[in-house]
Amino acid sequence: MALIRKRRLTEQQQRRIEKQHKSRQADIDTSHDLEGLVVQHYGRQLEVQALSVPEIHPEKPVVHAGEPEPFWKPIEIGSIWRCHTRTNLELLVTGDRVKWQADPNTGLGIITAIHPRQSLLTRPDRYHKVKPVAANISLIVIVFAPLPEPAPGLIDRYLVACADADIPALLVLNKSDLLKENDPILDLLKEYQDLGYEVMQTQSDANLEHLAARLAGETVAFVGQSGVGKSSLINAIVPEAAQKTNIISENSALGQHATTSTRLIGFGDGAALIDSPGIREFGLWHLSQDKIQNGFPEIENLLGHCQFRNCTHKHEKQCALRLAAAEGEILSRRLDSYLRLCDEIAEAQQKN
Repeated sequence: MALIRKRRLTEQQQRRIEKQHKSRQADIDTSHDLEGLVVQHYGRQLEVQALSVPEIHPEKPVVHAGEPEPFWKPIEIGSIWRCHTRTNLELLVTGDRVKWQADPNTGLGIITAIHPRQSLLTRPDRYHKVKPVAANISLIVIVFAPLPEPAPGLIDRYLVACADADIPALLVLNKSDLLKENDPILDLLKEYQDLGYEVMQTQSDANLEHLAARLAGETVAFVGQSGVGKSSLINAIVPEAAQKTNIISENSALGQHATTSTRLIGFGDGAALIDSPGIREFGLWHLSQDKIQNGFPEIENLLGHCQFRNCTHKHEKQCALRLAAAEGEILSRRLDSYLRLCDEIAEAQQKN
């Protein structure tokens, strides 16, 4: 039996379909629907926090003597509802603001529309499909620690993702109490600071007032390797979050996934934290090389200054990038990371 392959759509076709979906969504009357915020998602199953209540509240059924008490969930500000989405809506994620309808008889709801997103963090999954991670975030906190050993290449990938989504990044070196004298990780932190990125040192069992003050008023996404202490930081800032934490495996020195779904946790005055599952890889094959360049601003400024227009930046003698790395103007490690990402994109494009 022959396999039926799903036809790959061009970017123009995808844009046309998205336009049609938005047009259909705009035609639907949602004026009487409730306002909500997606606070947790697992695939297409979502938990929505009620941000408004109906003008006329549904009445609870009258129970006569001898009849069983029916299920009834009142619609209240801040209440959490398990919701499904209409089929014409795109994939929703934590942080999305939505229109929805509640059914007090079942305690379930249905999402009818989605408000325009201010930002969207995405990454490709193992099946080479672009997957949204979190919406409407205003700051991405990249957490790393002495253990498990930091992966600068992964940090660079996060920074490229931040640049692509046009979201500021904050690099947090957690578990600073584990640092040794003249620890090379401090040099790594200094390198990113010299590049213009905002950096900070923390430890989850210490005073985190400076981090809490920085997050005030922001909608924040925490990313980083498993085991670096993302959940521990959230527990310290928002104790009621009660995130599961884990101990680093002594055999592999790698963290185990403690968070299994992405969820939003209200914090302070108008602030929110988003905790996402720990990941060890952050593929960017779906981005163009121009977007990769945005994550390496020090390299982007030198592009176009090589002797040859089609310079590969690998072996040419008059390559502006290699000369700059040799003279210490840019980091050789960052150049290698940039070239590795470019090769990854070229290889992915050949396969597709």
